[in-house]
Amino acid sequence: MKSSDSAEIIFCDNHILIAAKPPGLLTQPDESGADSLEAFGKEWVKREYKKPGNVFLHCIHRLDRPVSGLVLFARTSKALSRLNEQSRGQEIQRIYIAEVEGVLAHKEGKLDHYLIHGDHRALIGKEGDKDAKHARLTYQVIHRRPHSTVVSIELETGRYHQIRAQFSATGHPIVGDKRYASQSGDGNCIHLHCSNLAFQHPVTREVLRFESPRSF
Repeated sequence: MKSSDSAEIIFCDNHILIAAKPPGLLTQPDESGADSLEAFGKEWVKREYKKPGNVFLHCIHRLDRPVSGLVLFARTSKALSRLNEQSRGQEIQRIYIAEVEGVLAHKEGKLDHYLIHGDHRALIGKEGDKDAKHARLTYQVIHRRPHSTVVSIELETGRYHQIRAQFSATGHPIVGDKRYASQSGDGNCIHLHCSNLAFQHPVTREVLRFESPRSF
């Protein structure tokens, strides 16, 4: 598993912090006691700003442990409230890059499913099922490889394990994603990366854009 040593702070001001998460690192602490991006960010703020005591840092969106890429944090309660409002209004743009198994036939497409939050995985359901929530994403092919396809993905909804479950349901699981039927990799690192973030700064109202290169 990755430690926080390979995490990186991309941007920080008095209100927000953007960090790049490597695969294998938790976004937030859990009962395992393993390293997390949140803890890394708090330690960085303490050192950089020479802050005594506790540091306020809350993530606006999470990335699954085997996923890499950009994560947005709020540094104040005011920023947290305003960014959460943007997130609920789907005003924060997140672009993901994924490599999926198999060669996709179409240059672009839309995936619609109903997902149920199961035990550490998302289950495919149908409209009307108990606890089933609509999940939709759009994708564009970046390029095709002999046995896989690299795609750019934009979420229209933000469901648990959405990208992973939806592509697996189409017969094209993400490379390395053993939990969702991938035939490759060990499951600790999957080829899914949050590459772009765009949102309105919670205080200045300036539109900010950030980009992080993928490693696959």
